[in-house]
Amino acid sequence: MTMNCKGQLIDLSIPKVMGILNVTPNSFFDGGKYKNETEIVSQVEKMLFDGATFIDLGAYSSKPSAEFVTEQEEIERIVPAIELILKHFPETLLSIDTFRAGVAKASIESGAAIINDIAAGELDEKMFDIVAHYNVPYIMMHMRGNPQTMQSMTQYDDIVKEMLLYFAEKVNTARSLGINDLIIDPGFGFAKTTDQNYEILQKMELFNTLELPLLAGVSRKSMIYKTLNTTAQEALNGTTILNTIALTKGAKILRVHDVKEAMECVTLFEKMNL
Repeated sequence: MTMNCKGQLIDLSIPKVMGILNVTPNSFFDGGKYKNETEIVSQVEKMLFDGATFIDLGAYSSKPSAEFVTEQEEIERIVPAIELILKHFPETLLSIDTFRAGVAKASIESGAAIINDIAAGELDEKMFDIVAHYNVPYIMMHMRGNPQTMQSMTQYDDIVKEMLLYFAEKVNTARSLGINDLIIDPGFGFAKTTDQNYEILQKMELFNTLELPLLAGVSRKSMIYKTLNTTAQEALNGTTILNTIALTKGAKILRVHDVKEAMECVTLFEKMNL
């Protein structure tokens, strides 16, 4: 299983780690941490040194209480960050966390390698066309509604079955437009209750029927710290445990705030599978 990033074939037979970098003032865990150039460069350097294959850059927080950011504001946050990172680390494979086609276009033209869309095209009808035009890998996540409304949309008859049908339809549409490299993200915490998140993780191997790489994004989420009655800051141990479970279920990319610990997960998991 491989994906083509800017002409570089990434072998996903060994799971890879994607480090999260939010250049937003209000993300749930690291909001406001990386405001200036020195902080951004330092954090990217650390994540790359720790073993990240990808850096996922976000300029618009998707937490329910986040402020609205215009498309132009999002572009003005993200493009300088892309240019800065690629100036210091030219080989970096940057993934851009956006649901807006205009932001995706500006990001790819600035050197980004992957588009990571929490809405799988649902919030911008031009997104699939942009991804197809530029022929970049596309991470499609499952969510209902938008970040402001999603937590009121958690009623499902059979959540995993509905998600599989959702992804099958999205994959067909993407394939018909010529999008080659697709990655599936179940969207832990997006229009799902805590119990539903654990049901999805428990049955995550069913998503392998789509025959596409699976991304697991559980890092420091409320499904961990609400269950443990702690905080996002105290959720690293729980993150490591759920990442390990995700690997056993077939996850090929771990999207995390803490790259070193996730890499250790992958190394030990691979040791078990020799």
